[in-house]
Amino acid sequence: MRLPVLGGDDRSPIDIEQVTQMVDLYLENGYTYFDSAYNYHSGQSEVAFREAVSSRYDRDAFQFTTKLPLRRPMDKSEMRALTDESLSRSGLSFFDLYFLHGIGADRLEMIDSCDGWGYMRGLKEEGIAKNIGFSYHGNADGLKRILDARQPDEIDIVQLQINYLDWESSMVQSRLCYEACVERGIGVIVMEPIKGGSLANFTGEIADMFKAADPDASIASWALRFVMELEGVVTVLSGMSALDQVVDNVKTANAFAPLTAENHEMLKEVIKAIDRVPLIQCTDCRYCVDDCPENINTPRIMDVLNDYTKYNNLQGARRQYGFATGPGFGGDGPVFGKASDCTKCRLCEENCPQELAIVDLHEKAAALFE
Repeated sequence: MRLPVLGGDDRSPIDIEQVTQMVDLYLENGYTYFDSAYNYHSGQSEVAFREAVSSRYDRDAFQFTTKLPLRRPMDKSEMRALTDESLSRSGLSFFDLYFLHGIGADRLEMIDSCDGWGYMRGLKEEGIAKNIGFSYHGNADGLKRILDARQPDEIDIVQLQINYLDWESSMVQSRLCYEACVERGIGVIVMEPIKGGSLANFTGEIADMFKAADPDASIASWALRFVMELEGVVTVLSGMSALDQVVDNVKTANAFAPLTAENHEMLKEVIKAIDRVPLIQCTDCRYCVDDCPENINTPRIMDVLNDYTKYNNLQGARRQYGFATGPGFGGDGPVFGKASDCTKCRLCEENCPQELAIVDLHEKAAALFE
């Protein structure tokens, strides 16, 4: 999902030369699993996989997963057209795993109405998908409802967002979602173990905590080790964007050692330190959006600024900023104005109950993310 690009955002051409180097190092070390999706990199990700992997290696040298973007009602011929396009893009005749992409509670009724589950089961019976499942974004109660309503042959694997910061999060509920799968004997693939790179770039007090615990270990390695030790986890994904990230992740995996009780206590202190970082006190009331002549999604931009303040992850923040101002991850949402579109009319500041200096924050966001 976060492949290196020859430009400023995910819509830029992918740097295939660098991706090929990354792939070769990864496979040389015995790692075989690749994760993509129909929408990643505006449709370029599956093509990059073909160019860097499937056209250069025998089929038994790798495992490949991609995902069906069932975001609106479709009949099975429309679904099959998307599946066939993914097969063509990736240069394959079958997928090792095929997922319904990004399932949440808001889409369950729609998926049932067009028999998305039955479509996936049919692909498995046909041999187009050796295993099937879904990636999930939602709370544990919603996940349990899905798992308990489906037949055993409809779900082999579930892909979940799990990392030490979201483990006890009331919103993401990593631990509760993980436990829901494990209790039902369903394998888990971990996504976002480093939270889009955000758990790799700390500075100041938080970086010092990691270095004091192990000066030779990268900060990212702690996040990987946290999820790699969980029972029932089939594999851990990492959206690597450069060769040095492959080198570091391979080093972590090759020398894997579970975290100690002392290590886990240190991570709890890290979470507390993250929570102490001073943030923009936006309450998402959206009064600033209602009268904005440029339709700027200011609360979402404030979220991105806060994430950048906490994690020092400029690449990840720029990506999220693109979603905040563009049509969203699936490419089908509303388009909002950019921070640089601000005319300084200050209606937002007049309407803000928190009395935030929104115009100044727009200028900061534009300078950082555009």
